[in-house]
Parts: sequence; structure tokens; C-alpha cells
Amino acid sequence: MNSNKNIVETNKNNNQDIIEDDKNDANRDPISNQPGAHPVGTGVGAAGAGTAATIIGAVVGGPVGGVVGAVIGSVVGGLAGKVTAESVNPTFEDNHWRETYTTRSYADPNLQYEDYQSAYRIGYEGYDRETNQNFYEAEPQLKREYETHCTQHGRAGLPWATAKHAVKDAWDKADVDAKR
Repeated sequence: MNSNKNIVETNKNNNQDIIEDDKNDANRDPISNQPGAHPVGTGVGAAGAGTAATIIGAVVGGPVGGVVGAVIGSVVGGLAGKVTAESVNPTFEDNHWRETYTTRSYADPNLQYEDYQSAYRIGYEGYDRETNQNFYEAEPQLKREYETHCTQHGRAGLPWATAKHAVKDAWDKADVDAKR
């Protein structure tokens, strides 16, 4: 491999070196070393679709239909869950904003990334949920989510008038990324 890269380990299953940057940003599968592993999204999709397909299969085809429905539903649901989980990668987004927030016109040089972090997360997660709305239509809900998040975590947080610029920035980036 490239000697300029910091190799942190070698995947024993396919004898590929894992570069530190890749390990941190690519959400690698621990078995195949392929990027884009989303076990939670895949598991949630598999469980939900598997359960629904089991019930439908059992009603239509009895016990055998239930088993067949569970298998098919779990596979289809797992794939759908993986696609959903990949729509916004929170690790990638957090790293992006941590590295670039100081370049934004609204960023106050007296504030740290952690002061903006919740606002960015509300923006990209909100876009992922509310893709049928534009930012201005979703803004009242995003504001409630931001203020609730700050309250639940025992922090005052930035006032909405300040935070909304970071929320919109993250929303807009997610929109551009989704259209690529």
C-alpha cells in the first residue's frame, strides 16, 4: 500500500490494509472492509419488514408462508434499512462541519465547534426526515427540535436566531449531496 498513509491494521478476511482516514470516515464493515456498513439501519429495516412479512405470510400461506415471509421480508427490509441509513452519514457530516465551521460567515470566532454541533445535526438530520419540504417550511419544526435538544441535554445552547444559520447550512449541504 501507499507508504505515505498511516496503516492502522490489516483486515484478516481479505488481507487489505486499513488506512486510518478510511477507518474513521468510511464506516467500514468489520468483516469485508467495504465502506458503508450501517448495521443499525439494516437491522431496523430487517426487523420491521421481517415481522410484517411473517404476519402476512402466515395469514396467506399458513406456517410455511410465515417462514417464507420472514426470510424474504428480512432481506428486503435489511436492504431498505441500509439505503435509508446511508442517506446521511452522521460521522461524515460531523467531521465535515468540525473542519469547516470556521470558514462560514456566521461563525463567531469566540465560539467553538461544540457550540454549533447540535445546530448542524438538527439541520442534516432534519433534511433527511423532511425531504418533501424546503427549509423555510420545516423551520418551525427544526426550531422546536433544536430548543428541545438543548433543554434535554442541560445546555442553554445558542439562541435560535444564531443557530438557525448553521441549521440551514447543514440542511442546504444535505440537499446538494442528495442531488449528486
